[in-house]
Amino acid sequence: MPKRLTSSLIGIAMLVSTAVCAAAEFQPLAAIRHAALGALAPDADAEAALDPALRMPSCTAPLLARPNGAASVEVSCPAPAWRIFVPIRLHSSQNVLVLKHNIGSGEAVGAADFTVQSRDAARLVAGVIADPALAVGRIARRPLLAGSVLSSADVASAVRIRNGDNVELVSRSGGIEVRVAGRALGAAGENERLNVENLSSRKIVQGVVDASGVVLVNR
Repeated sequence: MPKRLTSSLIGIAMLVSTAVCAAAEFQPLAAIRHAALGALAPDADAEAALDPALRMPSCTAPLLARPNGAASVEVSCPAPAWRIFVPIRLHSSQNVLVLKHNIGSGEAVGAADFTVQSRDAARLVAGVIADPALAVGRIARRPLLAGSVLSSADVASAVRIRNGDNVELVSRSGGIEVRVAGRALGAAGENERLNVENLSSRKIVQGVVDASGVVLVNR
């Protein structure tokens, strides 16, 4: 075999050997990830976030891992001594209402307009609706698209009281209930706040519309 070819083969072999030795000097990321997830409850649905560029010395003993709060796990090696904190993202599911078709602004939401689905809670916005009873009969505040998750910001209660309506003001305190006549100074649905003029005192008070249509002023 020519001397030059022999030298080339030897050089390639040395490079491969050096790369293999270098790889063996670092702890596999999969082992660190496995140790971190193993520190959680057996049925925990979670993922461990590790930087692909992380390089930790190869551990000569089993890795140790223990939870560090709710968002990370401490993974350590006895020899050579090192430790890192692995960020953990726990997955939890939540039932939500997902629209089956488009709903126009001002239209009422019916039981046939949505389906109940389970979604990753970490990816949901605040105020999503889980109880169908809190959606049926509500009015869309704006056009809603099929496939979107329904939230409390998307809907409003159906109007129970309109501006200028005569209403009954109810005040309850210490087991005593007082009822007086009032006049609505706006429109509101059930559980919504409303300004009302007390027709006896001519004062303007704010109350909450209850299911029967009266305005409770001590809430």
